[in-house]
Amino acid sequence: MDATTAPEFPANVEWLNLLSPLRMAQLRGKVCVLAFVNAGSAWCQQRLADLARLRARHGERLNVVAVHVPKFDSERDGRRIGKHLNRQRFDFPIGHDPDWALWQHYGIEAWPTVVLIDGEGRIRERIVGDGAIRELDTRVSTLADELVPTMRNPDPIEMRRGGEPPLPLRFPAGIAVNGSYLYVADSDHHRVLECDHGGRVLRQFGSGGPGFIDGPMELAAFNRPHGICVQRDILYVADAGNHAVRRIELRSGDIDTICGAGRAGTPNEGAIGDPRAVALDQPRAVTLSGSSLFIATTGDNRIWKYNLGAPGIELLAGSGELAVVDGTGTAAAFAEPVALAAVQQALYVCDAAGSSIRSVNVRSGAVSTLVGQDPWQFGDTDGARTEARLQQPQAIALDPDAPLLWIADSGNDALRCLRLGGGELTTFELPQRLHGSAGLTVAGGAVWIADTDAHAVLRLDPRSGALRHVPIGE
Repeated sequence: MDATTAPEFPANVEWLNLLSPLRMAQLRGKVCVLAFVNAGSAWCQQRLADLARLRARHGERLNVVAVHVPKFDSERDGRRIGKHLNRQRFDFPIGHDPDWALWQHYGIEAWPTVVLIDGEGRIRERIVGDGAIRELDTRVSTLADELVPTMRNPDPIEMRRGGEPPLPLRFPAGIAVNGSYLYVADSDHHRVLECDHGGRVLRQFGSGGPGFIDGPMELAAFNRPHGICVQRDILYVADAGNHAVRRIELRSGDIDTICGAGRAGTPNEGAIGDPRAVALDQPRAVTLSGSSLFIATTGDNRIWKYNLGAPGIELLAGSGELAVVDGTGTAAAFAEPVALAAVQQALYVCDAAGSSIRSVNVRSGAVSTLVGQDPWQFGDTDGARTEARLQQPQAIALDPDAPLLWIADSGNDALRCLRLGGGELTTFELPQRLHGSAGLTVAGGAVWIADTDAHAVLRLDPRSGALRHVPIGE
């Protein structure tokens, strides 16, 4: 291969949203940003969102092409990856490279990697990681200034329109139960729903369109809310798309922000004066223990502790490195923490990229691994903790009636159980497979499941094994 010329796309690349396979010739005449990503990676998701904004800024001078390369076995299924990407609704070509063919052609070594290709089809630069979009913008502008105005490609790229069907729920994520009420983070509708246990919608929090607005429930706005937890008359929401934690006062329905600046960043520890001045990086989960609200930020692989009594934030654990490393405080490392559960002095963490379940002492910040080895050790194996394997789990929930941690093992589309106190990991046999489930809670003797990719909520009776659909808004 010519070192300066971008190679042709291999025939085995599956184009998820095009009418016909993409060819390099169709990209000539514009700068091209070719992004190698993994759909399940928080860093890659942020990079894709950045590229969507970059494309809008540069208009007709820029092509953006994303190629998904799988890490997990489950990610070799193009239909599953299509679900992941439908959550973000990109309007640029997205390819699926299940055999790593294009990855190898370009000699890529890490996600995300961006390859910059000029208007004549020559590779000009590679940028590894999820660095500041400002730097990438500058480099694209430099290449765009070199474009020959008369060089236009008459062979258009034809997008295939589709996406998810118009259903009452779209990618439900967080789920919580309080007394007679069921709360669901309806992520792709950018809202939180209050329902009765039968699924009848009582109230909607948020206008239903993406935004970052506090105020009355019908005027306020969320952006892809994810994890939620409820305590008495307050519902806390990990508003992932806004990089913020929001609070819903259930009596009035009013919504405010307790921390989050609307952009990715790392907070300064200490007392909080202005909640909108506190940057977070993709908060995906929240849970309560006493007067503390714990926040899992997937974008920087950390666990934060928010003091509800005297507003302030401090780092509980996590170095920021994406890894499965035990230790205390910043000596420990997480691999995309996406779900939390707390009981007494123990905080349980679901590490998606690490396919692991972790435990954190909320006083000392000491982290230990219950199940899992490292980000590249995954599978579908029950048994003793040292041999048991998960695959990209997305949610956990503590059983109030037993020393049991329920796990939505999303990469295996299964429901797993970990007996606490040294017990084994087992699979709970369901009458049907799950579909990318990203929310769990246990209440009233039932396990409530946000079956995310199926746009549904399910209720499991663990004693009988009966699983039924909760018809929310139907």
